Amino acid sequence: MRIGELSKATGVSSRALRYYEQQGLLRSERRPNGYREYAPESVQVVAFVQDLFQAGLSSDVVRDILPCARDEHPRGDCAGLLARVRQVRDELVRQEQQIAERRRRLDTYLADGYAGSTTPRCAT
Repeated sequence: MRIGELSKATGVSSRALRYYEQQGLLRSERRPNGYREYAPESVQVVAFVQDLFQAGLSSDVVRDILPCARDEHPRGDCAGLLARVRQVRDELVRQEQQIAERRRRLDTYLADGYAGSTTPRCAT
């Protein structure tokens, strides 16, 4: 499939797909006409990359993890890679806890009667 088709199938811009390829996250073949041709499994690879980016991983870490999406063994220091992924996970847990605390404070504020009032009693 060509880059426009992959973009449409994944919802990821052609520009981002070219970036993924530059970073070694996505593979394509160049046709004689210069067009990129992507394998059908590229849809799953792009989804995997997107998930890892949304989890806060850098392209360097994603590149190291990516062989797992292809049923290959990661190259390099597996212990170091796992430690990096754990750090990202732990940071996400910390952020979730902060958000939960902020939500709790807002809930407390709203529960104190400010939500039901048509004219909130706010300090000025």
